[in-house]
Amino acid sequence: MPENISVLGLGLMGSALADAFLTAGHRVTVWNRTPGKADPLVAKGATAAATPAEAVEASPLVIACLLDYPSVYEVLHEVSLAGRTLANLTTGRPAEAREAASWATERGADYLDGGIMAVPHMIAKPGALILYSGSGAAFDRHEQALAVLAEPRYVGEDPGMAPLLDLAMLTGMYGQMAGFLEAAVMVTSAKYPLKEFTTNLLIPWLNAMAALQPAWAEKIEAGDHRTEVSNLEINRAGLENLVRAFREQGVKPDLLLPMKTVIDQRVARGLGHEGLSGLVEELS
Repeated sequence: MPENISVLGLGLMGSALADAFLTAGHRVTVWNRTPGKADPLVAKGATAAATPAEAVEASPLVIACLLDYPSVYEVLHEVSLAGRTLANLTTGRPAEAREAASWATERGADYLDGGIMAVPHMIAKPGALILYSGSGAAFDRHEQALAVLAEPRYVGEDPGMAPLLDLAMLTGMYGQMAGFLEAAVMVTSAKYPLKEFTTNLLIPWLNAMAALQPAWAEKIEAGDHRTEVSNLEINRAGLENLVRAFREQGVKPDLLLPMKTVIDQRVARGLGHEGLSGLVEELS
């Protein structure tokens, strides 16, 4: 069933969200600090609001996708949010989300915070995921509309949980990227074809390693880091070998060095018999 939905912020992501709602047949009101950005959406049937207050008044569901959390406060500080659901899809930190939830509920709104696990061109396509946390009642009320954007996954009443999981997933992504970049500089230093290495060797290996992570998660939750496979002492020696090989190839191992430091630290504590999962205790 079509809903009235307002979208505040028409950058690349905000425009993609508004366009997805329009394509699904919802009645969409949009607002942006630079009005001209609304023109392509208006041409598709959206209504351009002159002010944030006008946009909020138009719809029970208000999507904010702005630069940062201070921008949300700046845009909405004089706007009544009574009776509205504010779904804040602005990228931020867990502490910011909790503060924003208190701020919004004091003004009469139900609050959802979101973590968008997609880039703009993925919105409304298979594989896109948006995490939501905050008001469970608001999520239930608007889940069908939110599903237009991406798979909507509710992760709990704590408003900070969606941005926390968002950042945790980005952390895993950056770690993977760091590993790829270091592998790439090693391979290219030897003039081996990088695409061939990536497709035929690296990706199958990374997939095999990723399959081990659920077992690691169990070990971390249990606090049991025993291993019969590859302990920290073996990995310490392995990383020492890697670092020497990088330098002999004339390239830098800089993205590997922080992990080497943590492994060395753990082994120095007399815990070289543990598995790699034990490193989480050095980070707590």
